Amino acid sequence: MKKRSSKRQTIEAINREVLVAEDGFIVSKTDATGRISYINRTFMEVSGFVESELLGHQHNVIRHPEMPRGVFQLLWQELKADREFFGYVKNLCRDGAYYWVFANVTPDVDEQGNLRGYYSVRRKPAPGAINAIEPIYARMLDEESRGDRKTAPTRSVKILQAYLAEQNQSYIQFMQQLDAA
Repeated sequence: MKKRSSKRQTIEAINREVLVAEDGFIVSKTDATGRISYINRTFMEVSGFVESELLGHQHNVIRHPEMPRGVFQLLWQELKADREFFGYVKNLCRDGAYYWVFANVTPDVDEQGNLRGYYSVRRKPAPGAINAIEPIYARMLDEESRGDRKTAPTRSVKILQAYLAEQNQSYIQFMQQLDAA
């Protein structure tokens, strides 16, 4: 398996899945730059991290190496446009295992409409969703492995957009379809 590095540690990804409970909701908050300011107990239980290991760090510290960077480019595009994001995400546990979630990320604004950060709620994905999304993510990752690393996420998003065009669906329609799978 691939490795995911951060300034703090290197975690070697292993092929062991941790399942999110049916009634489990993984919650986190970040500041406007993506630095974690809050995680709930379910987040810690599923990921194996404790608060002190994540608070103040970028949320991407739990990004699994088999997760296309293009998905996160799409996430940031939506959030910067003041829209919520829905997506399937493969995250990395502290011990190298992984867990899949259906994520909803929304901008967190104050009473005057100023961005304070982001709020994310993640839950167990629909049963058939991961089988449907993995081949698309594999094509996106393949594209990201070629050529210029800086343009890789944009090229990866184009793979997803081409797939959606073939299906005659918008991204949100596709997410809704997968959520019902």
